[in-house]
Amino acid sequence: MNIIKSTLLLSALTFFGCQTDDSSKVLLDRSEKQLSTLRIAAREENKNPRTLTKDGHIHWIQSSYDWTEGFWPGTCWMLYEVSKDKKWKDAAAASQKLFREHKDLTTDHDLGFIFNNSYGKAYRITQEEQYKQVLIDAANALSTRFNDTVGCIQSWDVDHGWQSERGWTFPVIIDNLMNLEMLFEVSNITGDSSYRTIAIAHANTTMANHFRPDGSSFHVIDYDPETGKVSHKVTAQGYSDESAWARGQAWALYGYTMCYRYTKDKKYLDFAEKIAAFILNHPNYPEDGVPYWDFDAPSIPNEIRDASAGAIIASALLELSTYTGDKYLTPAQHILDALSSDTYTAKTGENGNFILKHSVGSIPHGNEIDVPLNYADYYYIEALIRLRERGL
Repeated sequence: MNIIKSTLLLSALTFFGCQTDDSSKVLLDRSEKQLSTLRIAAREENKNPRTLTKDGHIHWIQSSYDWTEGFWPGTCWMLYEVSKDKKWKDAAAASQKLFREHKDLTTDHDLGFIFNNSYGKAYRITQEEQYKQVLIDAANALSTRFNDTVGCIQSWDVDHGWQSERGWTFPVIIDNLMNLEMLFEVSNITGDSSYRTIAIAHANTTMANHFRPDGSSFHVIDYDPETGKVSHKVTAQGYSDESAWARGQAWALYGYTMCYRYTKDKKYLDFAEKIAAFILNHPNYPEDGVPYWDFDAPSIPNEIRDASAGAIIASALLELSTYTGDKYLTPAQHILDALSSDTYTAKTGENGNFILKHSVGSIPHGNEIDVPLNYADYYYIEALIRLRERGL
């Protein structure tokens, strides 16, 4: 059964009670109301929210580097753009200021997640030079992690932490595709093609080595930095080395759709469609479209879902649909229907005032399991805005 036929069939299955007829405007208004209380708390704490602790309190990001610290200000910028309410602009500016100094860090790859989602939005919306320079500085720091022999940006350093125990020498994770957007954007802003060259090299190397014939992705590819050869194909957050970790597949789908946006190279569009086919036609793809945390988790259907993966996939499919004659619009809406239902969307004032419930950070690490996550809300809001832009 092809993608569209199978998705239309799933859309017709209403017995699980998660469909909603609300428009994107209604859902955005509801989301803004929910996050308004979190915005007030964040300003009072002068910290950025990440998730909930095991005892139900907000886990605030501290001053140390955190890969998720850009999602809350990014969400605030999106809500400002939709609502034109200055309180969201003020909240965004204040919350991203907390980590501005991290722009020059060269010890991790997540600068794109952090700065493109916050300062990148700030510059696009306001055109203020102060935001532009921060974005450029972050792109310069990220570029130092590129190894020309490997053809990739190194994800994690391996001289400390749990990564040092794995025997890796140059690990690259599928998530790293998401950081390329900042390089493409800075290349456009500055006219300097070197950022774009790095992004394209990383995308091409990842396409060659990270994927299986069926379009699924390994989580981690470890390279020999001296030769560029692949040393290991493993996982850090999935069920097994050979499994398809759900959020990893979501990053891959989003990443190659984004690469097509900036390059218009059809090989990226075709590859994004291949990844979409793997996801949407997988026998373990659930009826409501919100994936289990791993497509190969052993106890499906009694495994935990990952709403963050669902939100990323929905947002990616909405963009992909704009390049393919609305081919993926129905499956994207189907996922958003589920995420917007009472099953996944918290009641106003509950869930620490995060929007979505039932996301997963890392099950192998026993970290952030079945909780709200700031990036789940970020991509959910982004998807709703993309739907709104379609007049839906």
